[in-house]
Parts: sequence; C-alpha cells; structure tokens
Amino acid sequence: MRIVLLSGGSGKRLWPLSNDARSKQFLKVLKNEHGKMESMVQRVWRQLRKANLADQAIIATSRSQVEMLHNQLGSKIHVVVEPERKDTFPAIALAAVYLYSVEGCGLDEIVGVLPVDPFVEDHFFETIKELEQGLEETDADLALLGVTPTYPSEKYGYIVPGSKTPGDFIKVSKFYEKPNETTAKKLIHQQALWNCGVFSFRLEYIIQLLKRKNIPVHYDALLKYYGQLQSNSFDYEVVEKASSIIAIPYSGYWKDLGTWNTLTDEMETPVIGNGVISNDVMTSCIVNELEIPLILIGVEDIVVAASPDGLLVTDKKSSHKIKEYVSHFQDGPMYEEYWWGWSRVLDYCKKEEGEETLTEKVHLSAGKNLNVQGNGNREVWTVTEGEGTLVLNDEFSKVGIGTTLTISAGKTYSWKAGSDMKLIVIRSGKHLMAHRSNNGRLDVDLKRPVYSKYS
Repeated sequence: MRIVLLSGGSGKRLWPLSNDARSKQFLKVLKNEHGKMESMVQRVWRQLRKANLADQAIIATSRSQVEMLHNQLGSKIHVVVEPERKDTFPAIALAAVYLYSVEGCGLDEIVGVLPVDPFVEDHFFETIKELEQGLEETDADLALLGVTPTYPSEKYGYIVPGSKTPGDFIKVSKFYEKPNETTAKKLIHQQALWNCGVFSFRLEYIIQLLKRKNIPVHYDALLKYYGQLQSNSFDYEVVEKASSIIAIPYSGYWKDLGTWNTLTDEMETPVIGNGVISNDVMTSCIVNELEIPLILIGVEDIVVAASPDGLLVTDKKSSHKIKEYVSHFQDGPMYEEYWWGWSRVLDYCKKEEGEETLTEKVHLSAGKNLNVQGNGNREVWTVTEGEGTLVLNDEFSKVGIGTTLTISAGKTYSWKAGSDMKLIVIRSGKHLMAHRSNNGRLDVDLKRPVYSKYS
C-alpha cells in the first residue's frame, strides 16, 4: 500500500502564526511523548513511522512548502511538487500519475490518501491499513474512513451508510460533500459519518478515470498540462460520482485542528513563548513568537497569538471568523522557514520614492549553507551567535560573534554554519520584500520528486 499525504492550505484561520508560507500544519504548538514541541506534520510523520507506513509515503505539496517540509521532516522525504497551487483532485491526480509512470507501480497497487495534519491516535493509521483489505475483498471503487459527527458541520463530507459487506465494511449508499446545516442534520439522523479526508483506491481506478477525461497519465506530460486542470476537490470530482464505495467507521479520537479554538484545546500548556497568565484565569491561552512579554489578567476564554506578522486577540468561540478579517493584508510573511534555517523581519521601512530598509534576524542551522545571490541591494551582516565560514570572491574566511560584513550591490556570497548561527542583516535598496520571499528558495525541479537533495 502506498500513502499520499496532502500538504496544502494558506493558513489564514490560524493567523498571525500561519500564512501563505507557513500553513497550520507547520506550527510547533503540540508536545510529543518526550515533552518536546512539534508541529502537526511532525506528529503525523512520527505516527506513520510507528505504523511502518512512512517508507511508502510521498507528500504532494506546493513549491512554497517544500523547504519547510525538509526543515521539519528531514532531507530524505519524498515530495511531489505541484506546478501551481490547486485543489485536492489535481494534487491526487499528480501523485497517482507519478506513482504509475515514474515509480512504475502496478495498476493493482492500493493507494491511501490522507491530509498531512489530522489530530488522531496512533491506531488511526492501523485502521488505514484495513482500507487495503476492504478494496481487496470487494469490487468497490473507493474506500473511505468515517467518524461519528458531533454536530451538523458544513465543513465535512457525509458518508450515508447502506448495507454491511463481508468483513464488516459499510457499503456507502450516498456521499454528500459539505451540505448546508439543515441537510447535515438530516444526514446525521440517517447515521451518516463524517468523511475524515481519507480516500483509498486501486491505482487503476484513477488512471482510467484520467484517461476518460483526456488528462495525461505520464508525469512530465501532466506537469505541462497541469495549468489546464480545473481546481476542484477530489470529493466533488470523484467521490460524489463514484458508483461503488465502501467505508470503515473509525471509533478513535479524531479532530481537525483548523481554528484557534480547536487547536488550543489540544495544547498541553496554556502559554507558549514569553507570556504570563494570572492564576485566576483557567481557559485562556498565549502563543507568542515575539521576544516581548505578554500578560493576561482576569480574562477567560480568549486566545492571544503574536508573531512578526501581527497580533491577534480573540474570543475562542469567535476565532473561526478570522479569515474574513485578514484577507486584505497584503504584506508578505514576516517569518519564514527554509531548508537551511529561518528568517524573521525585525523592521521594515519604505520611503515615498521607493527606497526600502529591511532588517532581518537569520538563523542558519549547523552544517547548512546559505547562498545569497546579489540583487542590486546593499547589505550589512553581523554575526551575533555561533561560528562558521564566509565565501566571498572565491575566498574563505572564518566568522564568529561580532563579525560585521558590508556587501556591495550585486555580490554573490555564501555562509556555512559550523555551529548554529544567528545573524542580523540590514538591507537597503528597492523591492526588498519581494526579493526576501525568494531569498534562499529552491529552484524546485518539478519533473522528479524532491528528496535527499539537501543533505
């Protein structure tokens, strides 16, 4: 069985920590079994390893998330990169075609698709293995995983059960994707299950479907054709139209941590970062990525989240509304993770004539390289922590705490960290924020999955 993890999303519901460059699955707000902070994607990858599924997994993602995936999961993960960000049907089609035409998987191969960020117990991934058994024992086109709804949500697909098949699989009589609340209530009365976002199918089913739609089934050809694919969900494009579907009920814990309300429920500590909550407050939380302290006194059921991108104060129950308020913010992300480390904007100024000044704090992880392509701006770098090597004009020089370097416009140079390094860089020139988004970014080769390239 092959596993495809879908890593997408723009992350606006968990603003200001999440943004277009850092979606919710990358926020390190959960604790693992050793008490160390980890992200949702790190948690899921750890659980896949426990279930012996990680070696069979590939991650379908966008260009903007490749470096962050390598930063958090390591350099050897298998990543298939969309040429442009679309919905789940194009992403699953691309991954399926890669398995078929590049890896040479047989048409009888069972593929399981799941989101990269479900908050579940370990045995959730053992249940996913049962989907393979269900498809092998029946003639079903698709196998789904469902959980019992807790309220009439409009966010999920609903699996309406029919008769049982041998092996206690449920034959699905109907699938409804994101019905309105009234319809959702009726479906719950019919013992419908929420779809967990998990799909399983024989590779042949998707390949034949693509052929019928005249969509290329060879990877390089599909990359070129990708822009012509409609941005549609797999649920609408495939599941609602499938003639034979089975489902397995999942009785364990399952939660979508898509809002500050649901996410903070699973945080083991009410304060992450520099903050204090008064003793009389029981249900409020602070998540602070800034170096300034935050203090909460006497206010219940609120979330205060702070990052270089902004400051949020919200009642927990109202936190799902945040997307409608942040859509007009046009500034680029002030914090980004890369395969070599991370960078954070400390100060930014733009004058009327277009001249800009940008001050950043840069973390370069031990053993990593940061190659900087000169872009016509003047830069002043100061090493504040750690030691390493600078390569400039083909000359190597040792650098350490207190080293200051002024780089004239257009110079290309490289830093290599001997230990974890922190640097302050002050840039002056034009289009600095635009250049920052590309600084250190990979020129991703879409024709082959990205893995073990940066070790």
